[in-house]
Amino acid sequence: MPADLAVIGLGHHGLPLAQAATAAGVATVGYDTDPRAVAELAAGRPPVDGSLTAAEIRRMLASGFRPATDPAELGRVRTVVVCAPTPPGPDGTLDLTAVTDAARALAARLRPHTTVLLESPVPPGTTEGPLRELLETGSGLRAGRDFHLAYSPGRLDPGSRVHGGARGLAAAPKVIGGLTPACTESAAAFYGRLTDKVVRARGPREAETVKLLETNFRHVNIALVNEMAVLCHELGVDLWDVIRCAETKPFGFQAFRPGPGVGGHGVPVERLPGHGPLRLVELAGQVNERMPPYVVQRSATLLNEHGKSARGARILLLGITYKPDLADRQGSPADEIARRLMDLGAAVSYHDPYVTDWRVRDLPVPRADSLYEAAAHADLTILLQHHRTYDLQGLSVKAQLLLDTRGATPTGAAHRL
Repeated sequence: MPADLAVIGLGHHGLPLAQAATAAGVATVGYDTDPRAVAELAAGRPPVDGSLTAAEIRRMLASGFRPATDPAELGRVRTVVVCAPTPPGPDGTLDLTAVTDAARALAARLRPHTTVLLESPVPPGTTEGPLRELLETGSGLRAGRDFHLAYSPGRLDPGSRVHGGARGLAAAPKVIGGLTPACTESAAAFYGRLTDKVVRARGPREAETVKLLETNFRHVNIALVNEMAVLCHELGVDLWDVIRCAETKPFGFQAFRPGPGVGGHGVPVERLPGHGPLRLVELAGQVNERMPPYVVQRSATLLNEHGKSARGARILLLGITYKPDLADRQGSPADEIARRLMDLGAAVSYHDPYVTDWRVRDLPVPRADSLYEAAAHADLTILLQHHRTYDLQGLSVKAQLLLDTRGATPTGAAHRL
């Protein structure tokens, strides 16, 4: 069956987009260069990050969705959305290798009148700069005249019941910035089939900078409450009660909560090529990077206060994913916390209903089968992620010593971050 849409990159963002398009009746092909991942999807099995369930994948396939590794599929559609990953490189800037590879694969097959949309996080200027150049050079076509080109920042929240998957895409306004007014309108016509509201930016640079601002906003505000968590512990102040009261203010405040570190796919952008650092974002990154060692420090202090040493202590880590109720471990602080605890000589084990196998330094970490039994046996239990399946009241009774880094336990039931 011919497709109307090709989604390039079937990761945590591209796959839910393909789901939303398929649910809206758009014939969709998903292109990815990972043959194993494509084969798993074609067989109806969910991605390892847990962004979609097996039932959701089966519904997509039944509705005509086709995962593929053949780049020839890119030349048979009217719309292409690039959702390739852009992880941070060694210098802190975004690595655009996957985006440029996608552009080259598409350019060799690009047809006139195709609408090309980029959703990957990129530095401002990428769409009308490197992406446009690669597409025009490889195809012989001209953007804005022979094909449409636009940028739209991804706004899906993987795993969220409100802002994840097809429902999340429909509910979140879609920002669009086209190379020309006609490009913007072509993009708006496509996204109008998937979302309730389309917001037109002045151009692709403005749309790209929307993503930059939204991501950095999250990290800066998390850094603020992380810094407040350290201060409030020193002052003997209950930060969680402070936040509860502060969020009653009807203006000028948005509640963020501290944690053991910041994970996820939306990495802060501290610097752009050819420009100096964003100093506030850079400082926020330093604050957030200090949280895993701070959790380890608090853990060692708690053990000492109860007559125990970190060396030889049995420590149970609860929830090692970066988000609650999701299997995705991208950027999770659990890895660094486990490494540091091991360096102190602790015997580390874990429990997570979504992760059956975990390796740190290429060594398997023992997984607890019985949560309560493991907590009762451990010298210290550390809640790193609050999955809904955890009965924290019952856990606080069973655990010898409980450190809650999420402020999720009942007041007085555990030591809080």
